[in-house]
Parts: sequence; C-alpha cells; structure tokens
Amino acid sequence: MTLISGPVHEIDQAAGLGVAIAQFAPGADKGANLAAITRLAERAASRGASIVVFPEYSSYFSDPFGDGFLENAEPLDGPFVTALGSLAARLRIHVVAGMIETTEAGERFSNAVVAVSPTGELVASYRKLHLYDAFGSRESDFVEPGVIEAPETFAVGSFTVGLQTCYDIRFPEVSRRLVDAGADLVLVPAEWVRGVLKEHHWRTLVTARALENTIYVAAADHTPPIGVGASLVVDPMGVTIASLAENEDVAVAWIDRGRVDEVRRVNPALALRRFGTREL
Repeated sequence: MTLISGPVHEIDQAAGLGVAIAQFAPGADKGANLAAITRLAERAASRGASIVVFPEYSSYFSDPFGDGFLENAEPLDGPFVTALGSLAARLRIHVVAGMIETTEAGERFSNAVVAVSPTGELVASYRKLHLYDAFGSRESDFVEPGVIEAPETFAVGSFTVGLQTCYDIRFPEVSRRLVDAGADLVLVPAEWVRGVLKEHHWRTLVTARALENTIYVAAADHTPPIGVGASLVVDPMGVTIASLAENEDVAVAWIDRGRVDEVRRVNPALALRRFGTREL
C-alpha cells in the first residue's frame, strides 16, 4: 500500500473541484472494510480529489440483515468515524461514508452517513429518512428512520454539499430540501440492490435529481454480488461526467461552480417553480 501524507493538493478553483466516487463491497469484517476505504481514498487523493464518497453501510454489511448489524453499530465518536477522521486529515480531503450508528433505544440502529473534513472533524451527518421496505426487503425491521429536521450541509471550495442515502433518491423532495438549504452538490452513498431493471432505475433517478435541481449529484454504490456498482457523477444538465462499471474502483469528476450558474441561467427551473418544500 502506498502511503500518502501531508498536503496532497490544494483546491484549484480554475480547474474545478475533484469529486471521487469510490465503490466496493463492504462485508462483516470491519477491518477489511477500513482497509478498502483507505486504499480507495488514497487512490482518489493521488488523482487530485478533494472529496471522496463511499457507499452506504461502509462500516459493516452482511446479507441477509441480522443481529450482526446491531452488534456492530457505533456512535458517531466511535472507532469508525475516528478512523475516517484520521484518514481525511492525513490525505487532506473530505471523506464521506455510510455507517451503522447506535441509537438511544438500542433496539434498532440508524443508517447514517458521515462527512469528515481535512482536519479530521465531523462536519455533517445524515440518517436515512426513507427505509428500503420495497422489492421484497424490510429495512425498517432493523433500522430506525431518521428524524425530519433541517439538513446539515458543509462547504468545500465554492460548493455547498448535502447528504442523502440510497432509497431516498426515489423521493424528489429529499434532494429538493437540500437544494433549498443551499446545496449545489449532493452526495448519495447507496447499497442499490440488484434486480430486474434496478440499474436502469439507479441511473435514471440519480440523473433526474441532478437535472431537476440543476445541481451535481455524486452517487456511490456497493459492487456485486449485492449492489449494482455503476457509481456515477452527474452534472446540472443531466450529463454523466464520471462513472464506474461493476468492479471495485475510484473515478474522479471535476466539477465547476460556473457550470451550475450557467445551467441555471439557461434553465431557471428553480427560480420559476411555484411550490416550495417544508416539513409535514
């Protein structure tokens, strides 16, 4: 493993912001999961990325769901987030990943996403709002849904970044609330289960969220045999500017705040809308 330390790069506003999607297949070995995250984050940083987004359940995953999830849940100040913070600080990048988080009741866990900064600080967290009770699955049997509250965002360069998770992408209002909170880049860790037409759904929904909100969306999935892979970054005009196939890998897209502004000038859909979003 090639180790990278110290400032790897500075954000070059002229070149744009490097956003990496990193896909792998998390398993029940938490040490192996962290090793994969480290390996892929180093690859992303070496290619100039300022942010790298990993899949949902990056800290621990097994199929089918079982007691192992609850046993391996951690608080946000636990070993997993601490390790991500150390990695982000060493590589001088933002690291975003899904994890299983302990809850106060302790009967179910939260399906959380965390973002850590180049200083190693936890700068945002998100708990999945819409649980995957579809296509024969019952995520709600194990997972406590997130509380609807003001979205947490964080700044990277000239971008405001928001978070959401997997099945949330089927609910347009989740992304729209993030945009109303100022986000122009949305990161989507996912465990998009394979199935009939599922890869088509994945690409279509990620593209739609970018296109209708005139934002960038970067979505990272598990690789097969459970996930579809096919991680991608889509620009505000709905163009895929980076994508992966089915193998463990990293892809970096260079995104430009000026592209958001220009697309919104040509397609002022956000300014022309007659409906807002609010908590119900």
